[in-house]
Amino acid sequence: MTTAVPPLDSPFPERGPNAAADAATDQAPATAATAPRPRWERPAYLALLLGTAALLLWNLSASGYANSFYSAAVQAGSESWKAFFFGSSDAGNSITVDKPPAALWPMALSVRLFGLGSWQILVPQALMGVGTTAVLYAAVRRQFGPAAALLSGAAFALTPVAALMFRFNNPDALLTLLLTVTVYCVLRALDGAHTKWLVLAGAVIGLAFLTKTLQAFVILPPLALLYAVCAPTRLRRRLGQLLLAGLAMVVAGGWWVAIVELWPAGSRPYIGGSQNNSFLELTLGYNGLGRISGDEVGSVGGGARRAGGAGAGGGGGGWGETGIDRLFSANIGGQISWLLPAALIMLVAGLVITWRARRATDSVESMARAAFLAWGGCLLITGLIFSYMQGIFHEYYTVALAPFVAALVGMGVAVLWEERGGLAASLTLSATVALTAWWSYVLLGRASGYLPWLRWTVLAAGLLAAAGLLIGSRWRPGSRTGGRLLRGAAALGVGAALAGPFAYCLTTVDSGRSGSIVTAGPAVAGGAGGPGGMRFKRAGAEGFRGGFPGGPQGATQGAPQGGFPGGAQGGPQGGMPGGAPQGGQAGAAPGGQGGQGVPGAAGGAGGRGARSAMGGPGGGLLNGTKASAEATAALRANAGGYTWAAAAVGAQNAASYQLASGEPVMPIGGFNGSDPSPTLAKFQEYVKAGKIHYFIGQNDGGTGAEGGQGARGGAGGPGGPGGGTSSAIAEWVKAGFKATTIGGATFYDLTAPVSGTS
Repeated sequence: MTTAVPPLDSPFPERGPNAAADAATDQAPATAATAPRPRWERPAYLALLLGTAALLLWNLSASGYANSFYSAAVQAGSESWKAFFFGSSDAGNSITVDKPPAALWPMALSVRLFGLGSWQILVPQALMGVGTTAVLYAAVRRQFGPAAALLSGAAFALTPVAALMFRFNNPDALLTLLLTVTVYCVLRALDGAHTKWLVLAGAVIGLAFLTKTLQAFVILPPLALLYAVCAPTRLRRRLGQLLLAGLAMVVAGGWWVAIVELWPAGSRPYIGGSQNNSFLELTLGYNGLGRISGDEVGSVGGGARRAGGAGAGGGGGGWGETGIDRLFSANIGGQISWLLPAALIMLVAGLVITWRARRATDSVESMARAAFLAWGGCLLITGLIFSYMQGIFHEYYTVALAPFVAALVGMGVAVLWEERGGLAASLTLSATVALTAWWSYVLLGRASGYLPWLRWTVLAAGLLAAAGLLIGSRWRPGSRTGGRLLRGAAALGVGAALAGPFAYCLTTVDSGRSGSIVTAGPAVAGGAGGPGGMRFKRAGAEGFRGGFPGGPQGATQGAPQGGFPGGAQGGPQGGMPGGAPQGGQAGAAPGGQGGQGVPGAAGGAGGRGARSAMGGPGGGLLNGTKASAEATAALRANAGGYTWAAAAVGAQNAASYQLASGEPVMPIGGFNGSDPSPTLAKFQEYVKAGKIHYFIGQNDGGTGAEGGQGARGGAGGPGGPGGGTSSAIAEWVKAGFKATTIGGATFYDLTAPVSGTS
């Protein structure tokens, strides 16, 4: 790589007139990792980490228990080591969550140490975000210098979906951290063919598998191929190292699986999400290949592809349109795609510039090329799978792309900046800035009324920066004026590129997010999909209703709100037990006991229409109900005499009552209410033994507080595979036990059967 302009801040400090001397003396040129650190680096790095922490910790408790499905499992794990190990939804260990438990462990330990609360659950997630920023910085700095590393770290921290998920309690936060660590370890292994780093990478992938099963393996093909081809050692040793790394992966991820599969099924919790009480079935089916094919037995949309219906989402089997442009679509673009076009351009540019490098590690260009191949390969394979997968796909999954995008942007800017004296490099850099500004303008325009001044400012600043970069690079070499113009244009370009996602991040942290399907930033036009996605207009605002399971907020997307930094996904909806607010979705009036109400409505009556796809007793499938003080008191009364204070169909419903009371509540049927757990016979056995106090149901045809009868089984809960079990249990309870309304919810006292029944 050569340049006609003396570098202003070269990401390759070792390059230049000493390169030939280094080669002549058989001395490997220095790398950015070994070069002296500039004075400004440590303060800038500290500011990056502190800024990331401040962003992720600000207003953290606004989300309350966030996804109560996982918070209930965290609460259970903080009270029972058995529930901790298996990832049980309740301390009674009736059923696990539908994921392996690694992501729950840090949160459960935090709650065990500091007590149950929003901060105790979510702070570990925020710290993972800071850790991911630090690892990304270290990975990029090693080959491209501190300036590139700072840019990558800032781009990652200001990715809206990252600001969302590292303040949330889904497994994606830990998964993203572990994927970033994996790439870092592989790059360290490549720099000298170090076995220990490659083995460590395998172990980290194993832990990632225990976080979110097969998604951890998505990046394996490009990384394994890269090492097999590019590692600077003989082929036989490379293959042996890869086998050792594979063994480390199997051990790190397989020990828990082996214990679970060998443990007697009768003395452990049922494996949630499976239909045969098998973690291997869960891994290969519902959480694995089913996500690709859309044939997810037991899911809310299970078997849609197999049954011949593509669903409302067309090619997405009910989870939105698939295709190469999926990541740029209305409901996903604002989450991840702000810098995605730039990252793809930088990938191509970086490979072109570094392609002539040798494989040997004494070539700085060689490791730079390997870095582009590693981060770029991970981005491409993950992005393609997300774009074409037919099964369950939520917008927040794209957080896994954030470190890959950020790394490519930082590295690409570094190599193009060094080559800026060439016409091709200067044109590429200038065009990328202009394209990024235009795309930000488009994304900001999708949220009607959202900071209209910002989109025009970003566009103008980006175009001005692009012109400045192009003109400055053609200035006379060594000119002070040209250097100032370049530095000013570069700073303006970075500001224009990050202003839009920064605004989305502020909107995200300013208000709470809760439930199973959440998105960052304001609501956007056309941002809902999935079965039953019906457009509505009310009071001049346009949104969607009944969009479960595909919309960015599940059932609702309210009218956009132009306020800054607030936004369309406004404040608390009711309150979570224990004083922690449960963030609601703006434009969706509380549906009382029924979960989410009619979008844009002012009343609290959920009604059948509002919850047609959110059925299940006592609340919604994607958002748990708000437990009343009366219901909480009833659950706590004499709870010590029972294994479960109550049982309810659907994990979200059970979770809300469990978090409110602090007592175990059995989630019949697991998350979807469709798992055959427990069977009717087993449930009857529990009742006969006096292990369950109450069954929490709902009034037939109820509205308002009871939220209406769900479409997928009404009082009996969701249908589908295993759904008949929950329905059978509900019907048996209804026929044999008297209903009592407590705090707006229907309770059946299972210790007091109706006379003449058993």
